[in-house]
Amino acid sequence: MLAGMRFSIWPDLDEPWPELRRLVAHADAGGWDAVYVEDHFIVHSDQDAPLMEATGTLAALAAATERIKLGTLVLSVTYRHPAVIANWAATVDQLSAGRLVLGLGAGWEEHEHAAYGLALGPPGERVDRFIEGLAVVQGLLTQPRTTVEGRYFQVRDAACEPKPHQDRVPILVGAKGSRMLGVVAESADRWNMWGSPGQVADKAAVLDAHCERLGRDPRSIERSTQAMLCVTDDRAAARAFLDQHASTGRAAIAGSAAEVAHAVAGYAEVGVDEFIVLTSDLGRGDQRLDTLDALWAALVATQD
Repeated sequence: MLAGMRFSIWPDLDEPWPELRRLVAHADAGGWDAVYVEDHFIVHSDQDAPLMEATGTLAALAAATERIKLGTLVLSVTYRHPAVIANWAATVDQLSAGRLVLGLGAGWEEHEHAAYGLALGPPGERVDRFIEGLAVVQGLLTQPRTTVEGRYFQVRDAACEPKPHQDRVPILVGAKGSRMLGVVAESADRWNMWGSPGQVADKAAVLDAHCERLGRDPRSIERSTQAMLCVTDDRAAARAFLDQHASTGRAAIAGSAAEVAHAVAGYAEVGVDEFIVLTSDLGRGDQRLDTLDALWAALVATQD
C-alpha cells in the first residue's frame, strides 16, 4: 500500500520549452506533488544536444504554475557560489508563494567540470566544500546576517533579502556515502538517492544511525527516490528496458501502469515518502500526458 506517499515528476530539460511547460502545467492541474529539474549543462551522451539551465527553468515554471512544488535535484555547489544559490532560492520561493524545495549536492560529473574549468576535487574535498556551502545557504536563508570563514567560501556579515516566502525552505540533499548521510542527519530536511528498495533501505539504516548519534528523530527527515520507468503492456519491450538499465546501476521499473504502481509500493514499505517519476521514457506530447494520467490513476488506486 502507498497510503501517504507523494508522487512527483522529473522531466528532462533537453526538450523545447513549450513542451516542457505543457507537461508541467498538466501535472500542476493534476495531483502530482512536485516537479524536479536536473542541474547539468551538457548532455553526457551528446555534447551538442540542447539542455536548458536549471535555475532559469525553475523560475519560469514558478510563473507558469499555481500549485505544484518546484524542486532541484540537485544543484551542485561547485557550479554556483552558495550565496548566489541562496539569493536565487529566496527569490524563486517568493515568486512561487512558497513552493520551492531546494535540492543541493556536492557535485560528481567529472566531464562537465573539466569542460567548464570548474574545480571538483576528490570525494573528501567535495564533502568539505559542500558542508561550507550548506552553512552559507542556510545562514542566508534564515538569519539577518551570515558570516562563514571557510576554506572554500567566505561570506562576511552578508544579507539576503527578501527572505523566502516559507518560514523554512525545505533543504533536500542527494547523498549515499556515509559521510554525506551524516551531513543529511545534521542539517537537511529531506534526503534523496537512486536505488532499488533494498538499496534505499540499506542507506536509510546508515542515515538512521547518524540521526540516533545526533539525537535526532530519523523520521523527521523525509525520504525520496526515483527510478527509470517504462509504462507498457508489451512484455518484450518491458524486458528489453530492464535489461538495458541493468548494467548502468540505475534502478528501473517496467510494465503496465498497475505493475509499475505495485513495484513502487516496495519503496513505501522501506519508508520512502516520495517517489519521483522520470518522464524521459514516457513518450512525448499527448501520448506522454495520457501515460502519466494512467500511471497516476494506478498509483492512487494502490492507496485505496
